[in-house]
Amino acid sequence: MAFWCYILRCADGKYYTGHTDDLERRMAEHYQGGYCDFTSRRLPVTLIWASDFPTRYEALSAELKVKKWSRAKKEALAASDWKRLSFFAKPPRERVSTSLDTNGGGVKGELEGASSNARSCRAEAEGRSRDTAC
Repeated sequence: MAFWCYILRCADGKYYTGHTDDLERRMAEHYQGGYCDFTSRRLPVTLIWASDFPTRYEALSAELKVKKWSRAKKEALAASDWKRLSFFAKPPRERVSTSLDTNGGGVKGELEGASSNARSCRAEAEGRSRDTAC
């Protein structure tokens, strides 16, 4: 007998993670509503990920682990994007960012340097005549 851990996307965009020993029956209950208060108030729901496990204990363990994950990490799991899943598995302070404003300057660092240069240029210009460019 297989046991399942699964993730549903609700109509409001929230995620519900659960486990069951009969995935088809449980999905029918979620789709119908009335069996789970959380999903009943957020219909319709869509199954975005499910994985089978040999024991209920393993399925429940997976559910409890996945429930704690961030939205981004759950979405990476549902997309089978192992690179992104690995990225979001790291604590935020240990992630190398591709954002423009973090990790060693980037554009923000360059802009801060430029504004610093502009401030010193203005300070120098105040001591000079208006004809002198900085």
